[in-house]
Amino acid sequence: MKNICIIKTGSTFKTMQADLNDFEDWITDKLSTARSRVFTVHVEVGEELPDLSLCDGVIVTGSHSMVTDEEQWSKKTASWLADTVDRQIPLLAICYGHQLLAKAMGGVSGYHNDGMEIGTVEIQTTPHAHEDALFRDFPESFMGHTIHSQTVMTLPEGAVRLAFNGHDSNHAFRIGERAWGVQFHPEFDEVIMNAYIEEVAQEKSWSRERITALQKETRKTAEATALLKRFEALICE
Repeated sequence: MKNICIIKTGSTFKTMQADLNDFEDWITDKLSTARSRVFTVHVEVGEELPDLSLCDGVIVTGSHSMVTDEEQWSKKTASWLADTVDRQIPLLAICYGHQLLAKAMGGVSGYHNDGMEIGTVEIQTTPHAHEDALFRDFPESFMGHTIHSQTVMTLPEGAVRLAFNGHDSNHAFRIGERAWGVQFHPEFDEVIMNAYIEEVAQEKSWSRERITALQKETRKTAEATALLKRFEALICE
């Protein structure tokens, strides 16, 4: 039996939690592993990072924090992620986790020059994806849910770029043999994506026309969602 550790780097909006739960729930719901074998460590609120000997695989969540804020919990997590890569423990880092992994391994993460990417968007795979253990069965183009203002601006030395689109040149990468970062959200579904659009629209006072246009583009993201089970299968190999 394998143990999967979810490193929780933040929480969704409180208004969403009441009906939709939170990041770690969305991830766990899409795995086949028994819930008793999945444990969550909420590093943003000060919970201690686990001994890596307890982790057969690691998934890092997104966050409403920014990597460039250099918060103490985030810097500690970055060092822990570098150790995870060194030990070749399977690692999947999502959104904030993706940016933090890149930074931990010597890359550069920061605010995107073109601002926020939000909604269900088309993403392309690179030729390297066809030889990658996690992405090799992906089509040349797939849909993914996104919500981010920061991005991986420069990949770490030796990282392999796996996916991109017109907004973000580094939507997915691999560092080493068993660590991946993805900017898109494989744990989201259409309900969660639409709820995020509503929340962000309220914060930014977007027009109803803009909200409707974004939500009309929301759709299922079968390939992106399947990534979590693909990663789970790699842990069990």
